[in-house]
Amino acid sequence: MFIEVVKAEYIDGYKLLLLFNNGERRIVDLSDSLKGTVFAPLKDINFFKRFSIKFNTVEWENGADFAPEYLYEISSAA
Repeated sequence: MFIEVVKAEYIDGYKLLLLFNNGERRIVDLSDSLKGTVFAPLKDINFFKRFSIKFNTVEWENGADFAPEYLYEISSAA
């Protein structure tokens, strides 16, 4: 089974509550993952909050995204 993000909700800081297609709800903290040019705008918390679900993962308006497998791997059970 390929892991996919079905739903995402902002919690606080750089944390999101994610629902995966396997039914698991997990919390991911992306504060240590915002490295590189494409992720620089996400350090602005107001920009970070403006995400959507596209192509089975979380994506921001500048095209930045993380592989759903990576989000699952670094997240913890909610």
